[in-house]
Amino acid sequence: MGEISAIENRAACTENRLVELIDTYDKLVFSICYKLTGDYFTSEDLMQETFLSAFQKYDTFDGINEKAWICRIATNKSIDYLRSASRRNVPTEDAFFETEVEMRGSPEEICMEEEIKNELTRQCEELKPPYNEVARDYYLKELSAREIAERRGQSVKTIQTQIYRAREMLKKKYRREETA
Repeated sequence: MGEISAIENRAACTENRLVELIDTYDKLVFSICYKLTGDYFTSEDLMQETFLSAFQKYDTFDGINEKAWICRIATNKSIDYLRSASRRNVPTEDAFFETEVEMRGSPEEICMEEEIKNELTRQCEELKPPYNEVARDYYLKELSAREIAERRGQSVKTIQTQIYRAREMLKKKYRREETA
């Protein structure tokens, strides 16, 4: 009977054995997870997952080098987390708005950009047809020559020529305003 209970102890992890594992290896497991992920809170979660996995899979442990076995589980959990992190990368509200601010620039740059856009709109409107419409579509709506051609039912070559002519007209208008 004594041999059976020893075999049963090796086959399944008891709660007491789990507590011993945690007390012995918690700092080591946490440090492995932290070194791999660089995130304190994620490392705590991965440490819990490591011990849970060890508890559930204790019957597959051969009993040799327990420390290496726990370290391997922690490493694998961390690597799995890092692999899946890019798939579930959801920016926080703060991170989203910080990125938006960086992309748009400073308030002064935004204001200048708006002024330039308004001036370009005014200049495009002053061109004679069909150049005003083509310039508006190309410079303000940022449509390609192909997209403009499809919308207007004209050939791409015709639209490219109109864009070129509209650009030259706009250059002349801007030069006149600079010298005035």
